[in-house]
Amino acid sequence: MAELTAPDLNGVAETLLIPLYVRAIESQRPDALIHDPRAVELVKRIHYDFKQVRMQSHDEVAVLLRLRKFDQLAGEFLQRNPQGVVVHIGCGLDTRFERVDNGRVEWYDMDLPEVITLRQKLIGSAENERCSTLAGSVFEFDWMKRVGDVQRPFLFLAEGVLTYFEEDQVKALVLAIREHFPQAELACDAMTPFAVRMNNLQLSFSRIKARLHWGLKQGKYSEGWAPGIVLLDEWFFFDDPEPRMAPFHWMSRIPLFARSAGIFHYRLG
Repeated sequence: MAELTAPDLNGVAETLLIPLYVRAIESQRPDALIHDPRAVELVKRIHYDFKQVRMQSHDEVAVLLRLRKFDQLAGEFLQRNPQGVVVHIGCGLDTRFERVDNGRVEWYDMDLPEVITLRQKLIGSAENERCSTLAGSVFEFDWMKRVGDVQRPFLFLAEGVLTYFEEDQVKALVLAIREHFPQAELACDAMTPFAVRMNNLQLSFSRIKARLHWGLKQGKYSEGWAPGIVLLDEWFFFDDPEPRMAPFHWMSRIPLFARSAGIFHYRLG
């Protein structure tokens, strides 16, 4: 297949290459946590210096565990709601639909126009009428009118995306989803303000220009944004034993680190 250049990927959009590269490298390990041959193929085809997005080993494992947890949440939602609707905000070059498709879900992959253009060049249009793309900013709320029957159960997935925006933007998005999609569920990852500062310090030594902004002190904090918002569950990276995280297990004994980043599952009713 022909090699493709990753054009005009700067700021937040450029960060889509990080999880892609991590999945590709992981898939070639004998003890891989996930197997994603598509990621290996894409990394070979994209003309880009991936060395600049190489992460520390524990950060790479964290990205993989986060990916696996979001897959699990999507799968559990579809077990409860076989004909539900899933909107994958900031889909990047992920192929989660292929991993969790139950044969009945209505799925929307959403990202910035330049990302969707690159996605279509590399991955192509999904050969499934139940999977569509939405090109645009998630903060321009007109896209909500183009998404299926609002009376159906909805799950919104926001993996590795909301932390790049200000709290006012994140809050406005959550409230807009709550207003437009009654009883929708939202799964997103977030860091504490301390972790945001530490990650920005680390990013300052890389060529990635994007910086993190939104920090969440604790999951229940968002319940105060509007009546009916309920934290259903929260998950942190040391909650499930993982041998690859053993060298960093000391962090689990220090609350400042142990619960500095997690995945939060809400009902927006």
